[in-house]
Amino acid sequence: MSLSFTNSITMQSRARALVPLCVGAGAFLFFLTVGDTLLQDSDSFWQIKIGQWILDHRALPYTDFYSFTRSGQPWISTSWLSQILYAITYAQWDWAGPVVLTALAIAASVAIFVYLLEAHLEIPRSVLFAMLAVLLSLHHILARPHILALPVMIAWVGVLMNAADRKVTPSWVWLPLMSLWANLHGGFVLGLALIGPMALEAIWTLDQAKQIRLLSRWFVFGVAAMLAACVTPYGWRTLLGATNILNLGELLSVISEWMPANFASFSAFEGAILGLIAIGMFRGLTLSPPRILLVLLLTWMGLTHVRSIEAFAFLVPLVLAKPLGETSPLPHLTRGTESPAARYVTVMGALMIAAAAWTSTSIYMSHHRFTFTMDQTPVAAVDLLQQRKAQRIFNAYQFGGYLISRDIPVFVDGRAELYGEKFVMDFFKAIEVKKLDNLTRLLEEYKIDATLLVADSPAAQVLDHIKGWKRLYADNIAVIHVRDGEPGADTPAKP
Repeated sequence: MSLSFTNSITMQSRARALVPLCVGAGAFLFFLTVGDTLLQDSDSFWQIKIGQWILDHRALPYTDFYSFTRSGQPWISTSWLSQILYAITYAQWDWAGPVVLTALAIAASVAIFVYLLEAHLEIPRSVLFAMLAVLLSLHHILARPHILALPVMIAWVGVLMNAADRKVTPSWVWLPLMSLWANLHGGFVLGLALIGPMALEAIWTLDQAKQIRLLSRWFVFGVAAMLAACVTPYGWRTLLGATNILNLGELLSVISEWMPANFASFSAFEGAILGLIAIGMFRGLTLSPPRILLVLLLTWMGLTHVRSIEAFAFLVPLVLAKPLGETSPLPHLTRGTESPAARYVTVMGALMIAAAAWTSTSIYMSHHRFTFTMDQTPVAAVDLLQQRKAQRIFNAYQFGGYLISRDIPVFVDGRAELYGEKFVMDFFKAIEVKKLDNLTRLLEEYKIDATLLVADSPAAQVLDHIKGWKRLYADNIAVIHVRDGEPGADTPAKP
């Protein structure tokens, strides 16, 4: 190794602590500039509304009070802390608040991810994996609680993987991560589920006596992690609330984010799977059975539900980092003890990066107004419904969140676990007019006096021809039908 190369390695070692922060800052600024793309899901409305309710009442919801179809039914919010954070930032800075909060969460996720990969891989490859992970997750990067929980998920799995690599038990110091995750989002059940495969990886190459001792310690840690997940205002109910969504059966195949991956046309996820196979063959990777199980589990999750692709994108590289690092032909750096001078330079560099990011944010926010996507905010149509004092509105699924934000009781919204499989499946069949009886039955059963549907939905077209109903209003976002003969039904409003 030449002297110049040795000096390069030394300089790189001193600067490597800043790399995760730099990558995180870059991700933050990127998502700040494309912040409107984070505001494309109407669930953001009811998440903020519930957060504000919690702040106003200094209490947590245990029953539903936003719909007229499930009013008073048991329901808990497993994302209450995220909802409060979004409500606070929204109240302070309008939509800029949730955008900045979401961008910060993505930045933290990327920074933690790169930091964990650097222990085994070269910096360029770590950064490349981070860019690919973000690319794969773009479809699900939204101003919603799961993004605030993303950095916690990555850190938790990093802790488990690190302990498994070192053939030890994870430190109990990290258990508060599970508590934080459980208060931010119901996805914490994945963190509990991964403890088993990680424990198998930790004991895989040990002799039998050591396997039993270490496995027993992992078991105790798993129990402690489950108890830590119950350290929420809801206690053990948090576990039940988080798993209810997995019991929706057929419904998971019709809600877009819970649908299985579609390979009818080439996608980034398809490319990632093919790339994963290619890396395995090119590098000649030999993985232990537990690591193979982890990779297959995360791949299966991504194939089964598109919302799980981000777990695949961020967690599979953490599982493969050590084997890839061992087969790398290039030297990679290990973290050593920094001198006080080097530590000072690192701290100053970090402060400068943070200051530059904050300055850029302030300048950008001063002349840019973030707005929610129009196709989920039927403002004019809802204004008309409020003028008519409509009480029982049969609304499109994607309009539920916006209606809640306007204090209008909804027929249905994004809380599918509240409504249940049968109810929501009946609703979707009615909207698609798979059976005309579904639509007319729901309209009569729930005494609907107005409908608010997507302009091109089959149900909206059919209602034009159903006796007793008349189109009152339509624009390129929504269409309103009211019962024929009601006051004002014969004078359609102009868009």
